[in-house]
Amino acid sequence: MLQLQFLSSPPPPVSAQTLNLNTISNPKLFPHFSSLKSPQNHAFKFNPLSLTSKPSKFSLKCRQSEYFDQKQRFNNSSSTSPPPSSGSPPRYYVGHSIYKGKAALTVEPKAPEFVPLDSGAFKISREGFVLLQFAPAAGVRQYDWGRKQVFSLSVTEIGTLISLGTKESCEFFHDPFKGKSDEGKVRKVLKVEPLPDGSGHFFNLGVQNKLLNMDESIYIPITRAEFTVLKSAFSFILPYLLGWHAFANSTKPDETSRVNNANPRYGGDYEWSR
Repeated sequence: MLQLQFLSSPPPPVSAQTLNLNTISNPKLFPHFSSLKSPQNHAFKFNPLSLTSKPSKFSLKCRQSEYFDQKQRFNNSSSTSPPPSSGSPPRYYVGHSIYKGKAALTVEPKAPEFVPLDSGAFKISREGFVLLQFAPAAGVRQYDWGRKQVFSLSVTEIGTLISLGTKESCEFFHDPFKGKSDEGKVRKVLKVEPLPDGSGHFFNLGVQNKLLNMDESIYIPITRAEFTVLKSAFSFILPYLLGWHAFANSTKPDETSRVNNANPRYGGDYEWSR
């Protein structure tokens, strides 16, 4: 966008009017008519546009840079992606909940853990899992999350649920203190059984805690559609729980070829290289 700005003010507009010849003949006002002399007064009309004066000087100002600066600021402010904090990528927390009359179930994926190696690479130290949280009902559409019970599904247990048929059932047993001094004092059993009418499955979590003298069982019916959603989410997140996404993101074809060419024994133990 270009803007022209005159520094000298333009002359006031002159309306079309009848001027006296003696006035026009005044050399101070109209030097071009100073040679006109007449003993009599004659009146005539003339075009006032011919008397407009030209500006003595002007300045040229370019506002194109300001326009693009404003456009850039607008684009930055309208961005919906959250800015990273302290140079690290943003973290997202997701989950899926199912609410029924007697209980509620929340499903949340938990990421795997990696440890650094001396070579600068990373190795997975703990696979991810899916955390199930069961909360008993405390009223109409109200749930007591203070009494919730949790159960962590491993990748193998997730695979069992994904492959579970309509009329099939499964059972998982966990001891949080296995291999420790309090082994056997806390017992968790998750049972997934088909509903009698075949419309879905029962999720029943039983927890026996001898340390707290507590024995509680929370169950919730899951319809076939709700179970299909869980299976689809489990199938999608399973490679990420194994950490394979990190390996795939770090693999480049050109780097892989250089490693293979530099080390001819690379991959020699694999079946397809024999």
